[in-house]
Amino acid sequence: MKKLLSILAFIFLMASCSKVPDDNIIIVDEPEKEQPQDLPQDVNDDNADIISRIECPKTRGGNSIIVVKNDDEYGVNYFLEWDCDKRAQRWTAYRMYKGNTATTVSRSGDDAWHEDEQIPVEYRSTYDDYHYSGFDRGHICPSADRLQNRNMNRQTFCYSNMHPQYNALNAFVWADMETRVRSWNRDSFRDTLYVVKGGTIDGKDYVFDFLTQGDYGVLIPKYFFMAILCLKNGKYKALGFWIEHKPSYSQSEQKSIKQYAVSIDELEQRTGIDFFCNLDDEIEKSTEKATEVSAWSF
Repeated sequence: MKKLLSILAFIFLMASCSKVPDDNIIIVDEPEKEQPQDLPQDVNDDNADIISRIECPKTRGGNSIIVVKNDDEYGVNYFLEWDCDKRAQRWTAYRMYKGNTATTVSRSGDDAWHEDEQIPVEYRSTYDDYHYSGFDRGHICPSADRLQNRNMNRQTFCYSNMHPQYNALNAFVWADMETRVRSWNRDSFRDTLYVVKGGTIDGKDYVFDFLTQGDYGVLIPKYFFMAILCLKNGKYKALGFWIEHKPSYSQSEQKSIKQYAVSIDELEQRTGIDFFCNLDDEIEKSTEKATEVSAWSF
């Protein structure tokens, strides 16, 4: 029954993304994978409950879809909310834990870049959107976070997992933030890290411009963000990052990413996204109001 519903949803989506009801989200899942049985309890979720996972923010609805990337061995790799009207992703969400982040392969080559066939052609990002644009193809779920096997790494090179980024951000400050998140991915620090990342695509003050290399134009976010939730021994703590997207950064702006740390509450006010909404209400309230920078090993 579950597979039949998934197939029917996909056919409906391909017919017209614009017909998605305002108060619903269609989940476009790759072929269903059997979840491994030796994962931590909080990780071993059923794909059908993707919007109930702890890392899934409250979805926007409207003409948006949830695109899920699966792996035969590890189940859900990452998933994202794609706004069909804007031809851009609102966020990407994924988990980091001992079982899915070992380094066993190298980063995929240039031939790994590819369009997302789970998104109808008219709503996709493509190579032409970025070619000779002057912007990097900025991973949201990083390649370096998915080196467990070749399939998981290649999936990060999907254009739906990209935003245009100035190289000064992508290769330096943003890369430093990603390195810091990976430094927390150790047994002594976490049981599971829940990560949500993206660029701002909503609100006139939060969209920088349009990248118009392709036929339609791709949004260039004015800000980028990360929301990280750490679970260790049954206890949660959370931290956000918020950074302006600029073509260059001064030495002081590059020196320490600690200056970009904010509470999840503040990040929600700026982005309009309700992060970690599937937590127990009391846990969510207490976890999201504090920045707790001292607890994050800066």
